[in-house]
Amino acid sequence: MADSAFFCTLTHESLLAVRGADAAKFLQGQLTCNLNYLNEGTSSLGARCTPKGRMLSSFRVVVEGDGFLLAMASELIEAQLAELKKYAAFSKSTLSDETVRWVRFGLSDGDGVLVSLGLDLPAGTDSVTRAHGLIALRLADGRAELWAPAEQADTLHARLAAQLREAPLNDWLLAQVRAGIGQVFGATREQLIPQMINLPALGGVSFKKGCYTGQEIVARMQYLGKLKRRLYRLSLSSAELPAIGSQLFSPVHGSSVGEVVLAAQDQEQIEVLAVLQEDAVNDGRIALGAVDGVPLSLLTLPYAIDVDREIQR
Repeated sequence: MADSAFFCTLTHESLLAVRGADAAKFLQGQLTCNLNYLNEGTSSLGARCTPKGRMLSSFRVVVEGDGFLLAMASELIEAQLAELKKYAAFSKSTLSDETVRWVRFGLSDGDGVLVSLGLDLPAGTDSVTRAHGLIALRLADGRAELWAPAEQADTLHARLAAQLREAPLNDWLLAQVRAGIGQVFGATREQLIPQMINLPALGGVSFKKGCYTGQEIVARMQYLGKLKRRLYRLSLSSAELPAIGSQLFSPVHGSSVGEVVLAAQDQEQIEVLAVLQEDAVNDGRIALGAVDGVPLSLLTLPYAIDVDREIQR
């Protein structure tokens, strides 16, 4: 990634829409984030959990029209849509997959392009700006997303390509790894609680909003529990990108001590986000696939974990 300015099409995610008079009320009882904080100028990370606090999905949620759009891993949307429709049966809200109605681009160092499109996006994390039917969102590490109606896809692609290098999706995911933003995919569905991917530290969990599915478990862990597994960033030398869900091992245990949450290729190595047991991290000997597998080295994350600050949301 010698040239940090680039754009790519975000083909790995889909958009679940919840619309109608009761959309906010309905989702407030389903999601970890507090929709009362959202407006036309903000977005949020969040998750939907089982009653046991295990994440069924994670996403970025945006206010749009008469409801909300949730961007999540494409392999999750069909199941999430089916499950949510059951709970929405007596709610004045409609749910649908709106992926084909939108195009989404990821931009790194692309604020100049946004300005040329009439989008003066603030620098603050999770800020949103809108113009001419376009939506721009700021991410925690300064990158931005550009959402637009699908009929504008070709025109926007040409505008972006005239000013930025078009990069493969890997470059966007590598930036996400370096930003320490974990995500639920099909292989990790129902495996992790929000704290394991540091979601509270990223503003994706509210501890003041009241009840939602899985809230009791998530809150108990925050206030009373001791989290034994948490998200870390690591690197390894390998010719093959490890699959999401790949198991990691350490001599401190005879069984797996964690799993890969996200992985991307750098020029000379692979970087991953992985959920790992604390004692294995303290030991430092972590390997992919087996105790004597490919070794991994710990890297830093760009933020600190502050439980006291997290519970203020």
